[in-house]
Amino acid sequence: MANILNNILSSFFPATCLGCSDKLMHQEQDICTKCLHNLPFTEFHKHTENPVKQTFYGRVHIENATALLHYKKNGIVQQLIHHLKYKDRQDVGNFLGNMLGERLKKEAAYTNIDYIIPVPLHKKRLQKRGYNQVTNFGQELAKHLEAVYVDDILIKINNIKTQAFKKRAARWLTAQHSFEVTDTTLLQGKHILLVDDIITTGATLEACTLALQKIPNIKISVATMSIAS
Repeated sequence: MANILNNILSSFFPATCLGCSDKLMHQEQDICTKCLHNLPFTEFHKHTENPVKQTFYGRVHIENATALLHYKKNGIVQQLIHHLKYKDRQDVGNFLGNMLGERLKKEAAYTNIDYIIPVPLHKKRLQKRGYNQVTNFGQELAKHLEAVYVDDILIKINNIKTQAFKKRAARWLTAQHSFEVTDTTLLQGKHILLVDDIITTGATLEACTLALQKIPNIKISVATMSIAS
C-alpha cells in the first residue's frame, strides 16, 4: 500500500535533482547520474599538503585538512549546499558525509580521530533554522571513522550575520572571540575532526581552532564539504 501511495505521489510531484532540477529517474536519489558524474571532487585527502591545510599556515596548527568538493558560483555544489542550508534538505549532509567518510576511512591520517565536532551555530540562528546544516555530515563521518560526534562542547557566543565571501581581514576580525569551549576535560589529549560546510578564508575554522586549542594536548584536523575556488 505504501509503495502504491509513493508511486501516486511521485506521479504528481516527481523528485528532482538537487544539482540541476531535472526529474530524477526511478533508481536515482537526491542527485541525477549526470550531476553525480560531474561532481568536482578535490581528492585533497590523498595529499598531506593541500589548499585546505595551506589556508592555515602561519595562523594555527592543523594536523590534517581536506574538503570533499570544489565550490564554484552557480555550480552543482552551490546548489547542493543551498538546498541543505535553506531548503531543509538535511539529507544532503548525509549524502556528502557518506562520500567523504568512505574516502577518509581509507587514509591512515584520519583513522585515529576520537571526536567529531561541528562548527556551531549561535542559538538564535539554530532556533530560526531549526538545525545545524553540518550535523548529518558530521554524524556520517563519525560512523565511518568510528568516532564520537559531539555538538555541545564548542559553542558560538556571538550572533554574527553570514559573511561567507567577505575578505579575510574582515572575517578574521568578526570571527575572533565568537566561540567558547564548555568542557576542557573530555577532549584532553584527543584528536578531533572539526567539520563545516564550506571553507573560504578559513577565518571561522581558525577561530574555532583557537578556542579548542585551550584544551591541553588536543590535536585538531579539519574536514569540510567544500572549498571555495
